[in-house]
Amino acid sequence: MRNATSPRDSFAQRLLIGSVRKSYDPVVDIDWAEPLDPDKLFLPARVVSLCGTELWDAMSAAERRELSRQELANMLSVGIWFENLLERLLLRELLAGDPTSATSHYTLTEMADECRHMMMFGKLIERNEARPYWPRPPVRPAITALPALLRGSMVWVAALVGEEIFDALQRRVLDDPDLQPIVARTMRIHVTEEARHIGFARDALTRRVPTMSRGERVYARLCVAVAGPLFVSLVLNRHMYERAGLDGRRAHGIALRNPVAREARAIGAADLAAFLEEHGLLGPVGRRWWRAVGLL
Repeated sequence: MRNATSPRDSFAQRLLIGSVRKSYDPVVDIDWAEPLDPDKLFLPARVVSLCGTELWDAMSAAERRELSRQELANMLSVGIWFENLLERLLLRELLAGDPTSATSHYTLTEMADECRHMMMFGKLIERNEARPYWPRPPVRPAITALPALLRGSMVWVAALVGEEIFDALQRRVLDDPDLQPIVARTMRIHVTEEARHIGFARDALTRRVPTMSRGERVYARLCVAVAGPLFVSLVLNRHMYERAGLDGRRAHGIALRNPVAREARAIGAADLAAFLEEHGLLGPVGRRWWRAVGLL
């Protein structure tokens, strides 16, 4: 085995050892034949976007369960899009890297993890008897074009925004007794492996910040500012409300303003926001835009 020769390689080597000790294969580590509990939700009520509103109070138990199913299907779909995007960014990083280094080897390990996560998310959507959500035509070209815009430090900014907020949400709910057991098992696997991915991205960005040019720092702040509202727009997809039998536009507006949901988003984004603030990447515009959508 090649000896690590840089701090980045040393860190990657530790992640590689962790990956050997604790990684999962969702095909064999999740019982996909496990029956769904007819009384349990697919997301705990406290993180469903309409919880605490008059609209939620007026919904029956069956309607709430269906909304939780659709919100989970949308969240998993967003996860699939994001991990697809991250795979393309990491492949490009490999082209410029040393293929004998621990950093490149961990990058490949992370990509293998993400491939399994995409399959795991897809299987969970199917097992929950839901349908995936796909970007609408106006949004699809923008998502497709993102790899051309995300280079250097922005690769790791995108990785953290996409990974940390979901990770924090999952950590809050995976042990909830009202959660479907198969959903909890999926979340536990994802949280375990994402912890290494988040550490890898944070380490890369921390090392990059001191060498940033003024222009790169301004661009990184802009990417951070835009990423927050984009994330919220994807997870509050009005079409999931329509599939749950609600007026999509009305429900979307209520969810966006819902103080309970805003608090949940802010809690999920708190550690990431603190990290970005610490490194000077969440500027005044970013703070204003993140606050507007409930991430601060």
